Amino acid sequence: MSLVIRMARAGTKKRPFYHIVVADSRSPRDGRFIERLGYFNPLLPKDKAERLKFDLEKAKAWMAKGAQPSDRVMRFLDAAGVLQRRKRNNPEKAVPRKERKAREEAAKAALAAGGAAAPAA
Repeated sequence: MSLVIRMARAGTKKRPFYHIVVADSRSPRDGRFIERLGYFNPLLPKDKAERLKFDLEKAKAWMAKGAQPSDRVMRFLDAAGVLQRRKRNNPEKAVPRKERKAREEAAKAALAAGGAAAPAA
């Protein structure tokens, strides 16, 4: 059984509230879970203490048993200094879509021109 530490959505429509839970990875997002570790309220300002409540000791114990944290939970653990999150690097995301398409088409044209010249040579 692979375990995951993730967020389960609660709250009403347009008013999100998340429970941080340990669950089997095959169970649905808002479905059955093993243990609740805390909560996250994204509607509160970032400087409020009530925005995030997370039992770090329980999280460490579950990770020792093999539970894998989700990306968002990994961010919480990184902010708390428990775990180091790997930095992501996607340089293509910063390029506007029109420029990306132009680059792709230029690369395809160069490949087609280079591909046609290669068999003739």
